[in-house]
Order: sequence, then C-alpha cells, then structure tokens
Amino acid sequence: MWTGNREFNEIYEKYKNLVLKTAYINSGDNYDASQDITQETFLKLYTDFEKLKTGNIPAWLYTTAQRSAFNLNKKRKREILTDGNEIRSENESVGPSAEAEYMESELNLKRGEFHERILEGLLEKNSRWHEAIILVYYMEIPQAQAAEMMNISLGVLHSMLHRAKKWIKNTYGAEYEEMKRKE
Repeated sequence: MWTGNREFNEIYEKYKNLVLKTAYINSGDNYDASQDITQETFLKLYTDFEKLKTGNIPAWLYTTAQRSAFNLNKKRKREILTDGNEIRSENESVGPSAEAEYMESELNLKRGEFHERILEGLLEKNSRWHEAIILVYYMEIPQAQAAEMMNISLGVLHSMLHRAKKWIKNTYGAEYEEMKRKE
C-alpha cells in the first residue's frame, strides 16, 4: 500500500503482518475475515492519521484489529439460518455437529471477552504495562526492540512485564481458573 504519506507507509510496512496476525487469531482463524479486518484497521488509521500519530500507534492498531474481530464474531453469532440450509463457504467441509460448533464459538467468544476485559483493566491500571504486554506478547516484538520502542532499558521492560503479569494473575487468576474448569 503506497500513499503520498511516507510516515503512514512506513507504519503500514512495519505493522501489517502483526495486524493481520492479531485479526486472524481473534477472528477464529478465518483468513479472509482477517484480511478484511486488516484492511479496515489501516483504513481507519489512514483516515485519522493526523490525530493518532502522536499516540501509541502499535497499541492502537492491535486494539482496533481485536475489536473489529470481536464485532465480527458477535455479528456471526447473530446470523439466522433459514429454510434449514446452512451457510457455508465453498471450501468448507462438513465438520463437527452444530451443537459442538456452537459450544466452541461460545467458548471462543467468552475467551475473547475475557482477554478484552483483562487488557482494558491493565490499560486502566497502568498504560505502560499495557503497552509492554501488547508489544511483547501480542505483537511478538522481541523484547530488546520493544524496550527500544518504549525508550526504556531491557531491565525496566522485564520489570514491567513481571509486574503486569503478577497483577493480571492476582486480579483475574480465579476467574481464569473457573473458566478453565467449565471447558
């Protein structure tokens, strides 16, 4: 994607695969949907680029892609089948029962909502922890590079990640264990 805005083009080239991966994971491993979500995410960035370029663009890209995938999953959940016909893609084969598919989609939706709640809570608790978690664990940026992006030392990044994970475990650990038991 090339536009007249060199800065936007550099951001696109740097983060396009990470946004695609985020969209793919959060859309239930649907590659076509993840491509649409990626395109939509970068279109939103391009539209509001002047307002956003002073902020944390990697975190914004991740959050936008994740929310778009979440909204897509909610929309799919509301689809109604008519005349007893199932809606299938051309390449989709007959798989598990409708009940198993429904239970799996419900579980994925609950997991997505839980992860979203954790990230929102982390953002409210400490935005720097949130940024560190997003860069290292969701965008899979090497820790040395993430520390450089955040303008901190690697030791400080390790400390932030440790504190963030400890806070997440203390705050959401019981809920996680309960959800795991229900699976």
